[in-house]
Formats: sequence, C-alpha cells, structure tokens
Amino acid sequence: MIRRTLLAVAGVLGAATAFAQAPAEPVRFNQVDLQAEVSREVPNDLMNASLFSEVSDPSAPKVADQLNRFAAEALKTAGEFKAVKARSGTAQTYPVYDRANKLTGWRGRTEIRLESKDTQAMAALIGKLQSTMQLGGISFTVSPELRRQTENELITEGVAAFRARADIATKALGGKSYKIRRIGLNTGGFMPGPRPMAAARMAPQAAEVAPPVFEGGTSMVNVVAAGTVEVE
Repeated sequence: MIRRTLLAVAGVLGAATAFAQAPAEPVRFNQVDLQAEVSREVPNDLMNASLFSEVSDPSAPKVADQLNRFAAEALKTAGEFKAVKARSGTAQTYPVYDRANKLTGWRGRTEIRLESKDTQAMAALIGKLQSTMQLGGISFTVSPELRRQTENELITEGVAAFRARADIATKALGGKSYKIRRIGLNTGGFMPGPRPMAAARMAPQAAEVAPPVFEGGTSMVNVVAAGTVEVE
C-alpha cells in the first residue's frame, strides 16, 4: 500500500516537473496592423434594361389578354437577337375606381427584362420594342466574369502593396525585418460609376423607333489586404 502511494506521488511530481519545463509561448513585440487597398477602373460590359406595356379596359380578361399578347410578341422579337437574354418581368392587374369608389375598369402592366454584353444588339432590340412598349430603365455594370478576373489580378497587387507598407512600418520602427502573422483579402469592393441617364419615356408609336445610343461607362473594382506583421 505504501509502495503504491509513493509511486503515485512520484508520478504526480514527474508530471508537474515536465509541465514546469514546457517552453513558454514567446512574447510578441512590435506587432503592427496594416491595410492596403488597390483598385482598377474597368468598363461596364453588362447592360440591363426593362420595357413595359400598360393597358386599360372595363374588362379584366381583356386587359390580361392584351398584356399577354404584348409580352409574348416582345419575347418573340427578343428571340431574334441571339446576343440578348430576355425574360419576363413583373406583371400585375388592378381595379380602377372613380371618386364615388365605384369600379370603372381595370388597368394592367407587363414587363420584360433584357441583359447582354452586346450594347449595339441591345440598342437595336430596344428600338424595335419601343414601337409597342415603353422603356422602363437601363443600367450598366461589370459582368461577374470580368469582375472575378480583375479581382484575381488585383489580389497579387494587393499583397504587394501590403508588403510595401510593412517595409515602411519596419523602417519606421527601426526594425531589420518583419513576419506576416495574419493577412486577409477582401474582394468585395465594387464601386459602380455614374449611371447614364435613361431615355425619356415615350408613348408607343405605330412605326419602329430608331435605336437609342448608350454609353456604359466604367466602374472601380477594389481589393483590400489587411493584416498584422511582427517587426523584428
């Protein structure tokens, strides 16, 4: 019994000694938080547009029928332009009341949305559709493919800019070198440039409308490198 107790005590002392002799975590000095941002101006290569038709009639079924015809014809026309993606947008029908709160008819609206990298094809299609529809709005942005490619290229530049700042901080602190302890890259930075003014809404005309002229402009793609360095 005494022998077992002595062995147990010896085991505890041995573990305590081993724990006491374990190397302590080195203390870090001169750690500096840094951030560097790089950006590049790129063309807005993706165009989006919406066009709509509005119909009024005492009969709700007639309103729905006309709207369906307008939308179907517009999508059929858009199908002739292979470089343009077209899809249905919002569609709604609602009652119209007079001042006496009496139902006097129905009004409806249908919309189609267009997307393409081919601005000329979009302009031609919009001009064709404006004979029966009105232009709701246009917008330009950087396509996901171009934004991803630009961000990948900016990552290298962002890390280089971060290292350049680390060199400056090292010299300012009187150090000889530095180690990067942590670095993070944020590729979520995206600043759209000024949006071109949308063409003024015009009442549908019987003849085909001349193609409008659009200029997509540019946007800024940003990458931020932020982290911590230890100056030695």
